[in-house]
Amino acid sequence: MTTASSEAKLEVLADPQALSRRVAAWMLEAATAKDGVFAAALSGGSTPQLLYEHLADPPYRDSFPWSRTHWFWGDERFVPHDDALSNYRMVRAALLSRAPIPAMNIHPIPTEGVTPEAAVSAYERELRSFYGAARLDPARPLFDVTLLGLGPDGHTASLFPGTAVLAERDRWVAAVIGAKSETRITLTYPALESSRHVAFLVAGKDKRAILARFHRGDDSLPAVRLRPTGTLRLFADAAAAEVIA
Repeated sequence: MTTASSEAKLEVLADPQALSRRVAAWMLEAATAKDGVFAAALSGGSTPQLLYEHLADPPYRDSFPWSRTHWFWGDERFVPHDDALSNYRMVRAALLSRAPIPAMNIHPIPTEGVTPEAAVSAYERELRSFYGAARLDPARPLFDVTLLGLGPDGHTASLFPGTAVLAERDRWVAAVIGAKSETRITLTYPALESSRHVAFLVAGKDKRAILARFHRGDDSLPAVRLRPTGTLRLFADAAAAEVIA
């Protein structure tokens, strides 16, 4: 059983701050509801950045189960980790350096001293080692929470319209070259879909049109083709959701 975008549970919050606080509370609830290891796949972008900052502040900093939570990335630009474009750099500044997270629980995509192909292989090995198997079982998701954004062209992670990676169903990780000025490393549909909870975070009036297409299930959009094995949620602010709320 998979969940389509048109079936996503929609929550509309007043603004990006309210949205990020709500998602922080939701993530804490999901993490505390599960015993044992909790795994999250993170998204880049300004709205998730607010979320990460909230998680690193009280009350979440004092109550989140940091010691048993592992942090992965849904995609990354192939730039050094201290580059301004790096998703890892943003998450490190907003969350990783401010919360009591064990270093062994942080799993960035390698982008330094390797080729894109080697980075893909290394991250896939890391994911499979963490998961404990080479094949994904729908009954045992890889991630507990996967956070995603929605690009103005309908992309999510680095799954861009018209790219070969959209057809990938075997590999968990892929390089995306030529879609943007910098190479990207992205999780593929199988890895992103292997999650107990997938949440799209969408804010701003400039996302209004693409969010409406996502919500009605326009499957020409890469984001709409994502069918998670678990629940699918859509957290949007009032500016983005004006035409669908």
